[in-house]
Amino acid sequence: MDALPDDEEYTFREVVLPSLIPVVPEPELERESGERRRGRDVIVSVDHGPNSKHAFDWALAHFCRLADTLHLVHVVSSVKNDVVYETSQALLEKLALEAFQVAMVKCVARVIEGDAGKVICKEAERLKPAAVILGTRGRSLVRSVLQGSVSEYCFHNCKSAPVIIVPGTEAGDESIVDWKRSGDLKD
Repeated sequence: MDALPDDEEYTFREVVLPSLIPVVPEPELERESGERRRGRDVIVSVDHGPNSKHAFDWALAHFCRLADTLHLVHVVSSVKNDVVYETSQALLEKLALEAFQVAMVKCVARVIEGDAGKVICKEAERLKPAAVILGTRGRSLVRSVLQGSVSEYCFHNCKSAPVIIVPGTEAGDESIVDWKRSGDLKD
């Protein structure tokens, strides 16, 4: 994959997030200074997979702060396809609401058409975020090396921000956690 030329534009549609999220005034951070006071821009690339959701949850729990703006980026094959756009919009609305409820961060969402790795790097160049956070695809090491991956492409080609790749969860780990919560499994 080659990087997008600087003069090449890409097609996108802004997502109007739900009005269920209340308008909250900017937090009063009088003791803070500089970047912490203004908040940071953070890009989280999302799709419909469980590893993407895990990366989103990780970003909320471990990276985002009160004054930050979370930029949700969802890459699709065509933004002109209404079914694809509406499905993407529903996903982004759900995640934006969750981000506000969990971490009280505001979200901006975009559905972008194109090659995922190139588009994410181009968005990072445009926004100059504090970080770009991605999930893994869940392929084995051999398949990932042979076929490549979006996270690997971004890791090597995103020059304007650090890239954080959050490893996916194993399906077995979730069931053990559920058993421990229900009290069926003894330590």
